[in-house]
Amino acid sequence: MTYSVTVRDHIMVAHSLAGESFGPAQRLHGATFVVDATFRARELDPDGVVVDIGRASTVLGGILSELSYRNLDEEPAFQGVNTTTERLCGVITDRLVAALRDGRLGQAALSGIAVTLHESHIAWASFEVAL
Repeated sequence: MTYSVTVRDHIMVAHSLAGESFGPAQRLHGATFVVDATFRARELDPDGVVVDIGRASTVLGGILSELSYRNLDEEPAFQGVNTTTERLCGVITDRLVAALRDGRLGQAALSGIAVTLHESHIAWASFEVAL
């Protein structure tokens, strides 16, 4: 049995993807992603929640603000790697785990965090980590 809470935000980035398999996406282009962050817990906390939704929204927004309106090709953290949708899911998830560990998500006893980036209404990617 697992409970979950999901909060949503978005990012707008520019990037290019190296490799012939990416076709026209090898050129610099923009991307807008709807971002869902799902927090999972086996049990609810004493207040009856998985995580405080307001706090989760604020933390996610802060993480995304570090990426949004940026050319990811110019960001030192992404030098030498393709900023695919899948990789961005992993980066955002890792940053949410760090926020949990440093207390920015309160005292939530989470069993997992998943991040999904929706490229469009027909395509998306996710990354999930068990805690």
